[in-house]
Amino acid sequence: MSTASLRARYMGASVATASPHQLLVMLYDRLALDLERGEQALVDGDRERARGQLMHAQDIVLELRASLNVEIWDGGPRLAALYAWVLGELIQANLKGDVRRVRDCRRVVEPLRDAWREAAASLAASGT
Repeated sequence: MSTASLRARYMGASVATASPHQLLVMLYDRLALDLERGEQALVDGDRERARGQLMHAQDIVLELRASLNVEIWDGGPRLAALYAWVLGELIQANLKGDVRRVRDCRRVVEPLRDAWREAAASLAASGT
């Protein structure tokens, strides 16, 4: 069995056994990685690689937005608006090859990722 197939099997098992909180952190981790890789690809002048990374980031933002229930949390509508902004910036960054827009998205996404990671760790520690 190849290393790639072993890694895919491991990742599949990790996702299948993760709690909702862990899944959210995993999505944010991958979103941050996609933004980092997309930014570097644009800096390197590799628009095709950047396109793939930024498209995957867009897919993650769409998934985050779809899973957000704005009715049960008063911060939900603001987070939904933030997701809409990030998505719009990623689309424009991809169309125009705009590194600044990707960096702006990273400045928003990375602190959110860290906050969700901290919240998930807190919930795990409390046994919730």
